[in-house]
Amino acid sequence: MNRTATVVPVQQLMMEYAMLTGLDPASVHPQRYLWTDAFAVCNYLGLFHKTNNDTYRQLALRLIDQVHHTLGQHRIDDPRNGWISGLSLQEGELHPTKGGLRIGKLQRERGPNEYYNVEREWDQDGQYYHYLTKWMHALNCMSHVTGNPVFTIWAIELAHTAHAKFTYLPGDQSRKRMYWKMSIDLTRPLVPSMGQHDPLDGFVTYHELQLTATRYFGQSFQPNLVLEIADMTDICRGIRLSTDDPLGIGGLLDDASRITQLMIQGGPRDFDLLESVLDSALLGLIAFTESGSLDFPAMQRLAFRELGLSIGLSGVKKLPEWIRNNPGLFDRAGPLQQKIKVLLEYLPLREKIEKFWLNKKNQESGTWTEHRDINMVMLATSLAPEGFLEI
Repeated sequence: MNRTATVVPVQQLMMEYAMLTGLDPASVHPQRYLWTDAFAVCNYLGLFHKTNNDTYRQLALRLIDQVHHTLGQHRIDDPRNGWISGLSLQEGELHPTKGGLRIGKLQRERGPNEYYNVEREWDQDGQYYHYLTKWMHALNCMSHVTGNPVFTIWAIELAHTAHAKFTYLPGDQSRKRMYWKMSIDLTRPLVPSMGQHDPLDGFVTYHELQLTATRYFGQSFQPNLVLEIADMTDICRGIRLSTDDPLGIGGLLDDASRITQLMIQGGPRDFDLLESVLDSALLGLIAFTESGSLDFPAMQRLAFRELGLSIGLSGVKKLPEWIRNNPGLFDRAGPLQQKIKVLLEYLPLREKIEKFWLNKKNQESGTWTEHRDINMVMLATSLAPEGFLEI
C-alpha cells in the first residue's frame, strides 16, 4: 500500500465521522463515545500535522470540548444533572475531568439494586479505566500540538481521580488491585475484576504525563503522579500480559512503542519491561495467526479489534529506527533487536487487515455497520497512525 496516498481516505473517514456524530456541523446532542473520540482527537492532530490545515486542529479542540461537556456531565435521561464531579458549573469548566468521564454507552448504568447481567452490562454506561487512559493520552497530545499545558493538567487531574477510584487494597492482600468498570459517579464498582492490561496502560500513561508536565513546569511541579506510578509499578509486578485477542496484542505493541519513546525522551529506562511486553505480544501474534481468523468472512470478524492490532504493528515498524538513532541509550539493543526482528515478520498483517476493511463490500457487513463509528476512526488511525503513536 502506498502510504503517501493515505491522507485522502483518512480525511474522508474523519470528516464523515465528524458529520455522523454531531461534531461538524455541531449538534445539540452529539453522539460521543470516549474510546473512539480519543483516537479521533489524535487523528485530527495527525491530519493537522500532515496538511497544515487548521480545520483539523479546530475539530480536535471542538471534539475535546464536546466530550467534556457530554461525557463529563450526567446523561440527559439521568435525574442528576451538571458535572459528574459534583463541581459547580463554573468550577467544572476549569476542571472538566475531575469526576472522570462516562463511557458513552447507549443504555443507562446498572442501578445499585439491579441484577447483574453480563450480556447487558456491555451496553450499559459507567466508566472504564482503559478508556480514561486513552483520553489522558489524547489530551497530552493536544498539549504537544498547541503548546498549551492546560490539556496535560486536565489529563493529570483525570489520572488522579481515576487512580483513586479504580485502585483498591483487598482486605486479605498487601498489593492493590483494580476494578474494571465503575459507576458514573465512581462510588461503586460495576465489574470488580481487573482488566488484564489496565495496570500496564496506567503505568505507561502516567509516565507520559509526568514527563510532559516536567517539561512545562520543572521537576518540582505539583501535584505530580509519583505515588500513582509507584502503585502501578507494584500492581504490574508479575501480571500475565500475553493474549491472543488482536486488540489486546495491538495494545501491547502500542505500549512498547510508547515505552521506547519515553526512554528516548528521558523517562525510565526499563529494558526488562520493554522486553517483557515485546515477548508477550509475540506470543499473542503466534497464537492469533495460527487461529486463521483473518481468513474468515467479514460477518465473523470485528474490524476495530483487528485494526487495533494493525495500529500496534505500525509502531513496531518505527522501533528499529528509534534504536538506531539512539545508540548510546540502547546499549542492550542486541536482545531487543532480535525480538523486534521477529516481530517485523508480522508487518504484512497490517496491510492485510487494512485492505480487507477498506473493501466496500466488507463494510456492508453487519459487524462493520453495527460498530461503524469506532471502525471508521480506527481504520483512519491504522492508515495514518502518527497522531496516535508518537508522544
